[in-house]
Amino acid sequence: MKTLNDYMSDPDIANEPMPWREIHAIRLKIHDETKDMTFQERKVYYEEAVTRFFASSGKPVPYAKP
Repeated sequence: MKTLNDYMSDPDIANEPMPWREIHAIRLKIHDETKDMTFQERKVYYEEAVTRFFASSGKPVPYAKP
């Protein structure tokens, strides 16, 4: 699996300003990770990502899983 640094050096976005390059690299990484997933798999992927994000900031997830 490619790292974020691999995406940052992508020639298609190499000439972008750094903040834009970071955004595009993250977008490309997420696309590659989710492109062959079903809707349900993508839903779980994003729910887990949100949970990890809030856990890293020490805040509770603002929604309850069903």
